[in-house]
Amino acid sequence: MRGMFPMVVALAAVAAFAQDVVKLAPDQVKVVFENDRVRVLHFTEPGHSKLPMHSHPAYVTVGFTTDNAKYTFPDGKTKEERTKADDVTYSKGLTHAYENLSDAASESIMVELKAPGAGAAAKTTLDPVKLDPKHYKVVLNNDQVRVLRATYGPGEKSVMHEHPASVAVFVSDGHVKFNLPDGTSQENNAKAHDATWADAGKHLPENIGDKPIEVMVIELKK
Repeated sequence: MRGMFPMVVALAAVAAFAQDVVKLAPDQVKVVFENDRVRVLHFTEPGHSKLPMHSHPAYVTVGFTTDNAKYTFPDGKTKEERTKADDVTYSKGLTHAYENLSDAASESIMVELKAPGAGAAAKTTLDPVKLDPKHYKVVLNNDQVRVLRATYGPGEKSVMHEHPASVAVFVSDGHVKFNLPDGTSQENNAKAHDATWADAGKHLPENIGDKPIEVMVIELKK
């Protein structure tokens, strides 16, 4: 029985590490929405604040601030990372603790991926990057996600295109009209740092506001 004790301790330690950051730091981390594919979190971390050891599945982060962060891992190793506002990063599933090394607050949206992708994008014939390169640029592409930066000037509109299931993260305020294939339309009056879910489908977006808009579209791969 004595030989079992170290194993029990090790398993207990792993379980302790695999904690939900939302439960550990509810004042700093809020769930924006959750479904069977993703959980979307909004992080607001004051200067020099810390988050205790916690775990994430694979995730995409859209940063809204210029940050200087320190990560500590279960084996005691550490890593410092500097990112700029508007940066988009991807990470495989991991366990870590976090410290904001800056005097300024850090703010970001994290999209946790619940189910791993199959390594291939959903088949689409109306790819916005090919049909409308003026408004859509690829900023990240791997076997889990493709992330597009969409930018529209006031009054500008796209062409009819399609996305697989995706999360849209608004970098700026935006008043957008989505024209649909059946002739109907929908409007979305989004605020900067909002995040929304969309099932796979086709639309023709139009900026009906009087200011430029920027949106990160995180397309999920099946």
